[in-house]
Amino acid sequence: MARGVERISGSSQLKKPVNQKNGQNTANSKQYRVLRGDTATAGATASRWLLWSFTFILVTMVSATLGATLALVAPLHGGANTDNTDRHERSLADWFRDGLQYGITGPTNVLVMGIDEVPGASPGSEAIFASRSDTMLLMRVDPDQKNINILSIPRDTQVDIPELGITKINHANWKGGAELASQVVSQTLNGVTVERYVRISTGAFRELVDLLGGVEVYVPQRMKYEDQTQKLNIDLQPGLQTLNGDQAEQFARFRNDQYGDIGRAQRQQALLKALRKRLTNPLVLTRLPKIFTVMQKYVDTNLSLGEMVSMVQLGLQTKPDELKMVLLPGRFSGPDEFEASYWIMDPEGMERVVQNYFQTDSTTALSLDTPDLQNLKIAIQNASSQPEAASWMASYLETQGISNIYIEDDWPDTQSQTQVIVQRGDLEAAKTLQATLGSGHVEADSTGSLESDLTIRIGEDWVEAHRQGQ
Repeated sequence: MARGVERISGSSQLKKPVNQKNGQNTANSKQYRVLRGDTATAGATASRWLLWSFTFILVTMVSATLGATLALVAPLHGGANTDNTDRHERSLADWFRDGLQYGITGPTNVLVMGIDEVPGASPGSEAIFASRSDTMLLMRVDPDQKNINILSIPRDTQVDIPELGITKINHANWKGGAELASQVVSQTLNGVTVERYVRISTGAFRELVDLLGGVEVYVPQRMKYEDQTQKLNIDLQPGLQTLNGDQAEQFARFRNDQYGDIGRAQRQQALLKALRKRLTNPLVLTRLPKIFTVMQKYVDTNLSLGEMVSMVQLGLQTKPDELKMVLLPGRFSGPDEFEASYWIMDPEGMERVVQNYFQTDSTTALSLDTPDLQNLKIAIQNASSQPEAASWMASYLETQGISNIYIEDDWPDTQSQTQVIVQRGDLEAAKTLQATLGSGHVEADSTGSLESDLTIRIGEDWVEAHRQGQ
C-alpha cells in the first residue's frame, strides 16, 4: 500500500489512536491514522548494527569534542613519536603543537570500524582486529569548512567483495583487513576516497564511559530484560542518574518496549547529547593523557599523531550544527528475497549522500533535481504538550500541497524546538521543509522514522506559531 495519510473510504475523516502523553482520544474535526513501515520484522536485523553504530558515533563524538578515541591510539604512524614514555611526559600543549605542524590540511575521509570480539585474542594484540566489522562509519573531516560529517553503513549492507562475491559488507575486514574494507567502501560509494582508517575492538564503549566518569541521563522507564544468547542482562531503574560504562551499554541496548529499535536509536541519541554535555566539564581535559594510554589497546589506525591532534582541534572548533550524521539510504530485504537478510542500498539516495556529505569538487557535483516535498515520505511525531499537534501539522502540510505524510507515536518527552530530521541524507529537502514550516531546526542525524525521508518532530515553537496564525 502506498504510504501517506490514509483516508477512510467515503469520508474525509481520519482516525488517530489514543494520544500517548495523556491517554486521551484526540477526536476532532479532522484526524489522522498512524501509519508505520514493517519495523517489527526489520528490528532483528537493525538491532545488531544500531548498538555498534551508536558506539562509533559516540566514539567520533568524543573525538569531535575532545579527541578521545580517534586520538587514543598507540600504533602511531606517519612519523609520529611512538615511544610510550615520551607520550606520558608530553603536555597537552605539545600534542596541539604537533597537530598544527603535521595535521590534516584538507578534507579527509576516515573509515571507523567496530570489530567483533575474537575469542581468545589478547587485548592489545593484532588478533583482536581480525574479525568481522559489526558496522562502519565513514567520517569526513574538513578543516577548511570546520565541519564533520558521519555516514553510518549498516553491517548487513549488500556488496560485492573480491573472492567472496555478493555478501555483507561486514566480511570485508575479516577477509582483507582495513585495506580491503576501505576498498569496498570506496567502491560502494561510487569511488569516494578513503584516506585513513580506525578499527576499534569490543570493550571500548564501556571503558570509555568509565574513564569519563560516567554519563548523566534520564531513564524514562523501568528497564528489565535478559537474553542469554546475546549476553544481555539489563536492569535499570527510572529517573535522572549517572550511568557507568556497563549501565550505559544497558541503556543503549534496551529495546523491549513499544518503540523497539526506534526507541533504542532515540535513547542512544540522548546518550550522545548527555555525553557531549559531560565533555564540556574542564576536568575531563586533565584526563586525556590517561585516556590516551588506557584506550590504546582497543584501537588500531593509520592516522599520524599530528593528524589525530588536528582532528581534536577541529572538534573543539566545530559547532553542533556542523556535526552531521546520516544513515546509508536503503531498505531491509524481504524474507524470501535472498538466502540471507541484507540492507539493500538505495543508489539514488547514496548519490545524494555522497553529493551532500562527501563531495570534494563542486565542478563534479551531481546534478540532482530541486527537492519536491510531494515526492518524499514525511513522518510527523508530536513532541509538544498539545495532544492535537500532529493532526494540526498534517492538516497544515496538506494545505501546502504535501500529502505523502504519516503520523508516528508521540515522542515521550516535550521539547521546545521543532526538528526536521534528515533521515536519508536530503539536506536541501529538509531546508525546504523547514522554510515551509516557518520554524524549527534541521537535524542531520537520521534518528527519525526509519521509513521516512524526513521526520518532523513537533516542538512548542511550532504549536505556538500555529495558534497565533489561526
